[in-house]
Amino acid sequence: MESEKVVPTERELGKFDLNDPEVVALIHHAEASDAADRKLTFREALKKYRRAVFWAMILSTSLIMEGYDIVMISSFYGQTQFKERFGVPDPATGELLITPEWQSGISNSALVGQLAGLVVNAFAQDRFGARMTMMAFMVWMAIAIFIPVFAPNLSVFAFGEAMCGISWGVFQTLSTSYASEVVPTILRPYVTAYVCMCWGAGILLSSGVVRAVASIEGEMGWRLPFILQWVWPVPLFLVGYFAPESPWNSVRRGNIDEARKNLGRLVQESPDQEREVAATLAYIQYTTAMEKAETENATFLDCFRGTNLRRTEINCVVWAAQILCGNAILGYSVVFLQAAGFSETKSFDVNISLSACYIVGGIICWFMFPHVGRATIYMGGLTFMFFCLIAIGGLAWAEGDKASTAIGVLLVISTLCNMITIGPVCYPIVAETPSGPLRYKTITIGRFVYNLTGLVTNSITPRMLSPIAWNWGAKAGLFYAGTNLLCNIWCWFRLPETKDRTFGEIDLLFENKVPARKFKYTKVDQFAHQNAEIHKLGLEKAESAEEVEVAK
Repeated sequence: MESEKVVPTERELGKFDLNDPEVVALIHHAEASDAADRKLTFREALKKYRRAVFWAMILSTSLIMEGYDIVMISSFYGQTQFKERFGVPDPATGELLITPEWQSGISNSALVGQLAGLVVNAFAQDRFGARMTMMAFMVWMAIAIFIPVFAPNLSVFAFGEAMCGISWGVFQTLSTSYASEVVPTILRPYVTAYVCMCWGAGILLSSGVVRAVASIEGEMGWRLPFILQWVWPVPLFLVGYFAPESPWNSVRRGNIDEARKNLGRLVQESPDQEREVAATLAYIQYTTAMEKAETENATFLDCFRGTNLRRTEINCVVWAAQILCGNAILGYSVVFLQAAGFSETKSFDVNISLSACYIVGGIICWFMFPHVGRATIYMGGLTFMFFCLIAIGGLAWAEGDKASTAIGVLLVISTLCNMITIGPVCYPIVAETPSGPLRYKTITIGRFVYNLTGLVTNSITPRMLSPIAWNWGAKAGLFYAGTNLLCNIWCWFRLPETKDRTFGEIDLLFENKVPARKFKYTKVDQFAHQNAEIHKLGLEKAESAEEVEVAK
């Protein structure tokens, strides 16, 4: 495919006074920093920025709590102890069940809390930075855990989930945006995909805990998993206290000294550290200045104006497709497996296998990043899951243990595919596509749509699976095969390829309205125009000096 070339627009150039020697020096330093980071191999980048990778990964650990609780709750809908405490009898069989209405209500309570947390974080992280925001909501989390642990009924239990959800909503966008900003381009997909692996680690941990407490009689069978959540807030509060702030965040808040100090903590010590920090800081200042030319004093409304509308659309659909790809079934895997014919114990055992896919899949995805583009991996995963869902839905008309086993195997394969492709790749896409000043807000809007999508699927999926409601069983796979196909069609026309692109290059590609299918092949030189203007001004000054000499 023939490639095109884009350069900064006149509006973006208007932020720079090219007659100012300091501005010219800033541009040259920024260009040098960009060129130096482009030459780094994965090993070199990991060695140079290993401190940044450490902090990005350890702050992402906060998402283990969300993954732990969300899937633990859905597992409780099939747990005997929880059903004995809060269930109602099935009129047909007399078996105690958590009604579909309460399943939706409890799961959606957590999502409503997350929606509130997302909005809070969009303002808090912009104003106070990642560190202070994380510490504040770790304290909130430690207090909120008391409510579900001592809940006397499902109403209080749902309220407690909503209060915990506020913290999870904060951590969802905070961890992704922080990880994307503290490392260079070549390392960005790895640390952002690790965010998804942390979520998966929480799921795996909760699956193991729920299986382990299956033999505990009485209310401790469901209370103990909640009590274990108090392990996290104190150490993660200390992580937030000692972590360096994102230098991009510091520059956007106008605190250049703080940015310089934190860059020194993120880059490995070396004889050239001071020069490297100065060059990286120059690049951040340069890119931020260009972004502010387009989005200065930005608000949430600016996410829906001009080229930012396209960026917001990408964030929203990529987030929503995380659920609509078929992941909605996986969130109710225990109930789904029991509806497909598995016993309670066997469904918990298979659920552990499903949860392990989140870790194994994420590691496999890491090996794909250097060789395959984000959009290719994402659409490939959607396609594979589509056929798995068709097969699962078709097996609903078969009977016997063999059919149930086949459904379980396909569900494990589908989950592994999801976590090799769609799950982890979502995070670098949503971190890279927004503009800098609107990054937190755009990711917040996208995650908001994700949670709204979850509200809808949490309302209909339990009804699909429940024997006292629609009773679709494995046929629910056909419904989500349809939503999966719609998402894949959108991706073909609208999802751009951002592999190996810097934030500055991505800004220019969107500003020049490059079509999604051409992102991969378009050449970008974000310094070309400025260098040409600097060269031109230099020549004009030289000619002016010669005229003065002649006049004398």
